[in-house]
Amino acid sequence: QVQLVESGGGLVQPGGSLRLSCAASRSLFSIYSMGWYRQAPGEERELVARITGGGIINYADSLKGRFTISRDNGKNTVYLQMNSLKPEDTAVYYCNARQGSASYWGQGTQVTVSS
Repeated sequence: QVQLVESGGGLVQPGGSLRLSCAASRSLFSIYSMGWYRQAPGEERELVARITGGGIINYADSLKGRFTISRDNGKNTVYLQMNSLKPEDTAVYYCNARQGSASYWGQGTQVTVSS
C-alpha cells in the first residue's frame, strides 16, 4: 500500500505559476511510475504528465512547454511545476503511483486560475 499526499494547490492569477508536490509513504518509491492527472468539473480525469522510475517522461500534448514533472527519489516526492497558467487549467490535480497492476491515488489538490 502507498499513501500519497499532494500539496501546493491554491488560487493563482492567469499567467502565474504553482508547484505541486506529492509525497509518497513507500520507501521503494523509485520503482514506481508516478503521474499527475487532473479533473475539471463535469470532465473526465485526464493525464497531465507521467515519469517512470528510470526518468522517462511523457506529457499531455496540450501542456508541453508549460508544465514540468520531476521526481526526487531520495525524498519520495514527485513535483509538477506549472507555468503560464490559464483559467482552463483549473481542476483538482491528483497524484498517481503505479507499479505492475497496482495503482494508488492521492486525495487531490485544487488549483484555481482566476483573476
